Amino acid sequence: MKKILVIYYSQSGQLKRVIDSFTSKLANENICVDYKKIVPKKAYPYPWSFYEFFDEFPESVYLDGCEVNELDNLDSEYDLIILGYTIWFLSPSLPITGFLKTQQAKELFKDKPVITLVACRDMWVMAQEKMKQLLKNVDAKLIDNVVLTDQGKSIYTFFTTPRWLLTGKKNAFAFFPAAGISEEEITNASRFGERIKNNIETLNSLKYNSLLKNIGAVNVNGKLIATEKIATKSFKIWGKLIKFAGDKYSFNRKVVITIYAVFLIALILTVVPLNIFIRKLLSPFQKEKIKELENYYELPSGR
Repeated sequence: MKKILVIYYSQSGQLKRVIDSFTSKLANENICVDYKKIVPKKAYPYPWSFYEFFDEFPESVYLDGCEVNELDNLDSEYDLIILGYTIWFLSPSLPITGFLKTQQAKELFKDKPVITLVACRDMWVMAQEKMKQLLKNVDAKLIDNVVLTDQGKSIYTFFTTPRWLLTGKKNAFAFFPAAGISEEEITNASRFGERIKNNIETLNSLKYNSLLKNIGAVNVNGKLIATEKIATKSFKIWGKLIKFAGDKYSFNRKVVITIYAVFLIALILTVVPLNIFIRKLLSPFQKEKIKELENYYELPSGR
């Protein structure tokens, strides 16, 4: 009997639906799947209020994590761990980061093969790089990464995703598509669990090599990599300023958050479209470099 542990934190419920689809064809008489939800000691709201949302910005960027409850009723040994997470400010969500810094995670993940499962906008590359380091810190072996991204073009999700998070509304409106991952994508995630089921017996003999290559597990948009790197540097600067302003929920912190929000909106409306346009013009001259970066960031699962 092979034992698989699924660990996740889903705030809106979308990631949980992805996990349910992912694992729908996985369990059988030879495979036991154990599901564990990470529960923060202080619950995060959904939908968020504006300041509650941005108050988590600095801690997310700097991977501070949050306090979480210990997982209970765990088996002594698992053959594979599937770790589901979402992206907060180009970083793994605080509950996931908080859990991976616990002693329980160090003991649970040590020398275990891990598949990360991400549900997010199309900017996730830098968050996964941070996740690689977090997994390395607990001596886990990352063998696969699966990423499902929001429907609609990147420029649209700058508006549809915040609307969804702050109001709970994800329906299409005006010329904007619906927020979140498409129903078709969620349903088709079952192919990953089926592939794992069909190859689970080879897991150990493969020495933790990928199980999910060549079935569309991950697809990097190379044109967004530079944007993510620039945004990550900017986030660190503003994150430090907001932290310096005061503790969470303090008035001083709200002042700096307000200034940052105005700056961010102006950036999205002006610099981001210009940057996208310029990179589109330059992309024919950078095809080889972009392809090289795509190949690197798509590891270990490839296309």
